[in-house]
Order: sequence, then C-alpha cells, then structure tokens
Amino acid sequence: MSVRLTARGVGALVLGALLAGCGLWWRYPGLAALGIALTVITLVGIGSVLFAAPVATSRTVRPRTVQRLGACTGTLELTSRAKRFRVLLDGTDEVAGEPVPVDIPLLAPGEQTKVDYRIPTDRRGVWKVGPLTLRRRGLAALAEARTTVGAVVEVRVVPRVLPVRGLPSGARRGQVGADERVERGGTDLVGLREYVPGDDLRRLHWATSARTGTLMIREDADPARPHLAVLLDDRAAGYPEARQFEDAVEIAASLLTSAIGDGHPVRLLTVSGSVDVEVGASTADGDAASVLSELAELAMTDAEPTSSVPVRDLDVVAVVCGAESELSALLLEAGRAAFGVVLSVDPSASGLSALGGVLVIRAADAEGVLRAWDTGVAR
Repeated sequence: MSVRLTARGVGALVLGALLAGCGLWWRYPGLAALGIALTVITLVGIGSVLFAAPVATSRTVRPRTVQRLGACTGTLELTSRAKRFRVLLDGTDEVAGEPVPVDIPLLAPGEQTKVDYRIPTDRRGVWKVGPLTLRRRGLAALAEARTTVGAVVEVRVVPRVLPVRGLPSGARRGQVGADERVERGGTDLVGLREYVPGDDLRRLHWATSARTGTLMIREDADPARPHLAVLLDDRAAGYPEARQFEDAVEIAASLLTSAIGDGHPVRLLTVSGSVDVEVGASTADGDAASVLSELAELAMTDAEPTSSVPVRDLDVVAVVCGAESELSALLLEAGRAAFGVVLSVDPSASGLSALGGVLVIRAADAEGVLRAWDTGVAR
C-alpha cells in the first residue's frame, strides 16, 4: 500500500504553510490560525488512510483467449470487514498499458459484492492485464491510499472467426507429385511412412516394405476431404491500410477454422515464412487453437517472400492478400494446386474472375470476400 497527497492535498498543505508563515511573520493571528488549521486538516487526511482498507479482495479475468471484439470480463470480488463505517473505493485496471476504470459501489459493513467490468478486445494480440489498483480517499480527498490487487495475466485476442461454408469436395491431387485430380469416392495413396506400434497392419505397403527392409504404412486420403493450405501475404507493401491486413487475417482464420471443423487437414503459411502451422487429419477435431494462436501475434513485415506450399498440401490452396500485393507471384503459387484461389482485400474492386485457371475473389472487407467464397467456391 502507498499513501500520497492528492493535488487538492498538496494545494491545501502549501496554502496552509504559506498562510501560517505570513500570519506569524506579520503578526496576524487570524491568518496564522487559518494556515495552521489547513495544515492540520491535511495531516489528518493523511492519517485517515495510513491503515489498509478493511476489505478482502479477489480479481479474476475470463476468458484468457477471446476473439477480437468478443466478451472478456474482469471480475472483482470484495468483502467489507469494517465494523461500523462504510468503505468507499474506486479502482483502475491496466490493459496493455491503458487504464480501465472499475466502478465500485459503496460497501456497507460486512457487505459482499461482485463487480464485473469489460476488458477491451478491439485489438488483436497478446496483452497484459493488471495489476488492478484500488484507491481509497481520505478526509476531504486530501490524501489517498493505493493498493494493488491480483496478478498480471495475459489475455490472447485472436482474430474473429466469421461464418463461411466449407471446401470444394470430390477433387484432389493424386499420388504425391502428380498433376491429375482424383474424383469423388474411394481413397488415394498420398504417401508412405514408417510403421509405428499401434498402426493398423492392414495398411502395410508390402512391396515397399520388402524393398526397403522396413515396415511401411500407406497414407490414404479421402478425396472428399482435401487438404487446405492458406498462404497469407504478411508483407506490409500489400496493404495500404492496417485495417485491410486485419481483414486478411480474419479471412485466413475463418477458412482454416471451418475446414478443421469439417475434419480437413490444414496448413497455414505466411509469405515471409514467419508462420508454418499444420493440423493433420488425425487431429482435425474442430480445435483450431494452434492456428488462431499463431494469428493472434502475427504482424506485417518488410521481409522478402520465402514461403512456398509443400507438394503434399496442393489440394486446395487459398492465397489471402491485399490490394497492392504482388499478384503475379501469388497466382503462380495458387496455380500449382488442384484448386487454387486468390482472395484479395481490395476496397476499390469486387467480384469473381479467373486468371490462368486460378479463381480470383476481390471484395472490400472480410465479410464480402467470404460471401463470395460461399458463392463461387464452396459446394
């Protein structure tokens, strides 16, 4: 707990000392008495807050991970231990270095109360919340005592996940490295890996096992559940305004979350190579936490492009970019896939077009781009 004079208290103390000094120097008893009275009142104000407030407190913040603009709430629980007098407090929590006021009601002796207050979530990122500061004012608000409550916690604000339909089904690349598409129905051999205890022995690839001397398991893929690779352009040059980059991040988050929920293997990559996250078919159970966590801290960069979509993920490739991104290179990357689409956040244009066999979607914001995806891609 720390005790200090308020601006009013400093003024009263300075004025009291000045009046007392002038009254004594010029021998004006009334002026000196007024100055001494102000000084004494200020000292009494300090004394009234020297002892800790008779209040037990507890502060929690939930949830710790929240979508941008979602609800995140701080809860302050207070119990007055005073015997006779009411306790007046006000509070301020700190969120990403900015003060958030907490309105605390007057506490009667023995009263318990719970105060909820909103944690701002208008910016994507990982923000420190706390500590919460309780302030108790003394007599005539001449002094105040401050007490910190609760630890500093982190709140992860991930991008919004907007409603969007799933992926085009029934077509995907054939065996790794091939260009043909495999039609709906049956399974497709997309790779081999070494046997791990617990694998289904019916999936052993005997020819390769005999040739290599190592048990090999075939990896089959259902053509109705193609891989989705999202390549997000994170270069600052592609986005005239920061808001357009936020829309691009939300497009990527929405597509990936929808695909994971439908059981598709997905991969998130950024053009700069700063992010490469994969959620395989065995873990595609609707949990997109790892992808959203990476996107929470993603920022624009001036780095040169280094990332390329791996061959095994060239079923459906969605390239998300800004109005001024280098479209030619991104079109080439999308064109490598069995189904390639470029989604551009472009306030000056809207609609669907085709360039070199790649579908290009342009709209002013994330909602517009995803509506066009539902119309022209999902089926």
